[in-house]
Amino acid sequence: MKLWLGPKELSAELAIMPRELATGMMFRREMGENEGMLFIFGRPLRASFYMKNTYIPLSCAYIDPEGAILEIHDLVPLDETPVEAKTDQVQYVLEVKQGWFEHNGMKPGMVVRTEGGSLRDTFFRRNKSEP
Repeated sequence: MKLWLGPKELSAELAIMPRELATGMMFRREMGENEGMLFIFGRPLRASFYMKNTYIPLSCAYIDPEGAILEIHDLVPLDETPVEAKTDQVQYVLEVKQGWFEHNGMKPGMVVRTEGGSLRDTFFRRNKSEP
């Protein structure tokens, strides 16, 4: 799926199912420069990510239900120490190659969008007939 952060476009795999959420980028050895993985949770929570069996240095953004970046963290390959969010309002996590956010001027407060609009509209759109 294509994601936009300001003018920057990113191609992201989606992690939605429990197995995808648990596995993420484990065991991979390569990742493109403008590629990532978007983890989508059914409700906001206090996310905690670590790098078990993950060889690629990653940066992750903890993102709120509206799609705004709350925090950005660099993760160390194979480090199983959890990096816990400061808030329980994380509904999405975006992993990219380490340094991607910094190199592209991305900071907390920036909003992640899809061609369908906001992350909420894309993944949790209500049926048009619902109030």
